Amino acid sequence: MKTIFKHIKGDKTIWAIVAILAVFSFMPVYSASTNLVYVVGNGSTLGHLVKHAVLLILGFAIIYAVHKVPYRYFSGGSVIMLPIVIVLLIVTLAQGTTIGGANASRWIRIGGIGFQTSTLAGLVLMVYVARYLAKNKEKKIQFKESIWQLWLPVFAVLILILPANFSTTAIIFSMILLITFIGGYPIKYIGLVLGTGLVALTFFILIAKAFPDAMPNRVQTWQNRIENFSKEGGKESYQVEKAKIAIVTGGSFGVGPGKSVQKNFLPQSSSDFIFAIIIEEYGLVGGFVIVSIYFLLLFRIFIVIKKTTTIFGTLLVLAVGIPIVFQATINMAVATNLFPVTGQTLPLISSGGTSIWMTCFALGMILSVSATKTVTEEEILDDNPLDILHETID
Repeated sequence: MKTIFKHIKGDKTIWAIVAILAVFSFMPVYSASTNLVYVVGNGSTLGHLVKHAVLLILGFAIIYAVHKVPYRYFSGGSVIMLPIVIVLLIVTLAQGTTIGGANASRWIRIGGIGFQTSTLAGLVLMVYVARYLAKNKEKKIQFKESIWQLWLPVFAVLILILPANFSTTAIIFSMILLITFIGGYPIKYIGLVLGTGLVALTFFILIAKAFPDAMPNRVQTWQNRIENFSKEGGKESYQVEKAKIAIVTGGSFGVGPGKSVQKNFLPQSSSDFIFAIIIEEYGLVGGFVIVSIYFLLLFRIFIVIKKTTTIFGTLLVLAVGIPIVFQATINMAVATNLFPVTGQTLPLISSGGTSIWMTCFALGMILSVSATKTVTEEEILDDNPLDILHETID
């Protein structure tokens, strides 16, 4: 055991949080997967549990491998990965399918394995933004120059994600604006970028309305979700109704592990709405514990930032760490009907390979920063992306 811990570097509390969330996730996923087995007719409960276990084991392997990489490599690595994810997003849109009349071109199949490219793109984009802000921290930012170096890549990625996944686009854009604000980007320019984003979204909606065959039902789906949530006395969607029933049934201490009834009726019970199943089985006490763990993760992220000696390290931890907690908050808010349905998973608890792996990659980067003691800003930001490729090949 001592030999294993000797090779684990970085913030030990974050390691513990990841382990606790991963271990806890087994029972809710196993319990909620009965919906997939008996209602959808997909596989077996044991099969879904084994699949989830394999995904988490691979996730831990990703964390371990990434946290061993000096975090200076992530700076240039984001430059290398950006054109790659743009190509992947284009391919994903091109081969998208239609499910139930709605465009669902979020996934790409690589070697028979489904992969949600928008999740990878979001992670790469956040690192890229952190790199730009760190490189220009001591300079007076020229807006025209930043359009080409920062906002053109940002909008290129977001425009490719938007047609199939509005909620992910909105979350990534919000996180980028937050990080740019923290990173010292002029507020007047942020306001201009926000206005441009809203105009672009309006234009996209008008185009989608004018040519409905191009993106069947996507804009209508967003509109229905917002209207159902905001309209007083409006008809709530089926999954939200079932989630609320699950929460009320759970009470203070829950009906017990594996004894949820609503898991058999609630779509996406093992992914998007797993928090409702957790409250039904473990009660408000169980829900409070999960919320507390994510807030502890947020606290440890700020502890890592406090100990970080470089601007890039600080911005990197913020850029990849805050979205994890924000995504968890959105997921729990949707399950408790505090936010419109978005399709965001609960990090490290919900089933789903792409979400687990990208969360683990982000956590690995945070742990890499917390494990690094001596590195200068020049060593990080002077890294040529081509040099990184050369070192990797060697």
